[in-house]
Amino acid sequence: MWHLLEPLHAVLYYAPEAFEEAAALGYGTGERWPSYFPWRAAPLGEAGPEQVASAFYSFSPRMVAEYVEPAWRVASPAAVIEARGRAVDRAYRAVFGDRVSSPELVEAAALARRAAEAADTAARPLAAGNAALGWPQEPHLQLWHAATILREHRGDGHLAALLVAGLDPVESLVSFAAIGAASVERFESRGWSPEEWAAARDRLAARGLIDEHGTATEAGRALRHRVEQHTDHLAAGPWQSLGPARVDRLAELLGDFWVAVLASGLLPSETTLGIGKV
Repeated sequence: MWHLLEPLHAVLYYAPEAFEEAAALGYGTGERWPSYFPWRAAPLGEAGPEQVASAFYSFSPRMVAEYVEPAWRVASPAAVIEARGRAVDRAYRAVFGDRVSSPELVEAAALARRAAEAADTAARPLAAGNAALGWPQEPHLQLWHAATILREHRGDGHLAALLVAGLDPVESLVSFAAIGAASVERFESRGWSPEEWAAARDRLAARGLIDEHGTATEAGRALRHRVEQHTDHLAAGPWQSLGPARVDRLAELLGDFWVAVLASGLLPSETTLGIGKV
């Protein structure tokens, strides 16, 4: 379900309509980060760099500060949330066309909302922030909102799994790259310096988790496997509440929309999330 829903959420960070809405607010659009941070952090209110770095975890605090410190001077969180709703509305209409109001999408939105409303948001700041916003009226926006709550619910739980595994923010990326989840170059987008990356590699090597080439050892792969299992366990609640038959039905309904997003060419072929590889 994560693999199916994540692309439906992620259009916000890549669609031209989203960049247009960001530019209208006053954010730079030469790269995605000036809008990415406010788009994602706005449900937290006027959170400062330390709060956002904590919630986002794997980004360098310097990078977070660079984009978050000016973010709320450009636009308020409330204005950002309104603009992201417009961005998703426009992007979904562009990608899905007439299917944006189809019976299949309406049914999928209702099922996804039911799962999202069952998500326990205790100790999950990004899931809780989005859940507190309330539900839009249009089914396609409900689908995006549900996908967002569910992906942040999973993400918040993933951070807990990383903490239990003893992986700090940069170590979490180094260990993920070490199992081939994505290239090291892709993970450089998180803002860590070569020195910080090398120091994290040394720490993981001292624990026997990676070898001298930066590749995961058997112990390193086992640790990452436990992290993913723990993440799945912590993310299971909404899907257990929905029940197997409804989960299967939602997966069936989402297929065409998932394909449409991937076929749009909006999303990069490689991401730091490891979708399709973990």
